[in-house]
Amino acid sequence: MNRKAVIWGSVGLGLLLAAIVASLSLGSSQLPVSESWRILAHQVPWLGNYIAAEGSEAAEQIVLQVRLPRVLLALLVGACLSLAGAGFQGVLRNPLADPYTLGVASGAAVGASLMILFGLHAFLFGQWSIPLVAFATGLASLAIVIRLANVNGRFHLETLILSGVVVSSFLGAIVSFMVAMSDKVINEIVFWLMGSLAYRGWPFVGALAPYLAFGAIVLIACGRTLNIFALGERQAAHLGIRVQRTRLLVLVISTLMTAASVSIVGTIGFVGLVVPHLVRLAVGPDYRLLLPLAALYGGIYVLAADTIARTALGSAEIPLGVVTACLGAPFFVYLLRKNKKTAGG
Repeated sequence: MNRKAVIWGSVGLGLLLAAIVASLSLGSSQLPVSESWRILAHQVPWLGNYIAAEGSEAAEQIVLQVRLPRVLLALLVGACLSLAGAGFQGVLRNPLADPYTLGVASGAAVGASLMILFGLHAFLFGQWSIPLVAFATGLASLAIVIRLANVNGRFHLETLILSGVVVSSFLGAIVSFMVAMSDKVINEIVFWLMGSLAYRGWPFVGALAPYLAFGAIVLIACGRTLNIFALGERQAAHLGIRVQRTRLLVLVISTLMTAASVSIVGTIGFVGLVVPHLVRLAVGPDYRLLLPLAALYGGIYVLAADTIARTALGSAEIPLGVVTACLGAPFFVYLLRKNKKTAGG
């Protein structure tokens, strides 16, 4: 087993534990770390009989019904977006590709906003309505971006990113128009524009978990194939890889995870860009290692950003999308400058 993978996997687990401890303990109602974990341990069937539940009922409600589902949802969202970003980068062979820069997140937000504006989600497929429609519009926006960026069967870095920016801007304008047209649901649509984990409880955790489980299994199974993709599509075809089918599979699965995340917590940018790149710097370009570690560190990244978002201003809460954009935009500029220097020799 790769020694770097063991090291960074262990570091990630340690950071994950620290991030969970901090998120469960910090907030408008400060709770001692010991009390938070005593409440959690008391819920474990084989452990609860040996630990007394000394916390108040209010503290128990805060930990179990407010903070714990929010922690788990942050981990799921971060893992989904990070895996999706790694999938896009691998199959398009572009380190700047991610759900945000390719317009997938904006496309998914359009679908979700349409469902909310016209109240259609109550009449179609219940809790699955918004993710399914968001997936369809996200996939459509990705198809448009790829079509615009395709020059004689090849993708150029500048063309791909420019196409993503143009499509994202246009779709953002559509969402803004829907905000202007809405009355009763204006706050719900603004939520999708800014991204937040607030008021998202256990039902949303259960809704997103299957998307992550299915997407992670498929993408991790494609790890070896994505390694071969790095050699070029022609070489991959010579080695027996079905290039078109593999590209379509990875793009669809990555879009599905992005759409599911956006439909639940709104547009959260740069997670799929920053995390896979940092993991790649740490453990190398082997997607068999990069994908599971990207899921781990993506969850940590979003959980840490959400903890900052809800504690930095005291009782007021910063939208999660604002925090991830403030952290991710400078990193995007760094990557863009680095790629321009590399291309220039």
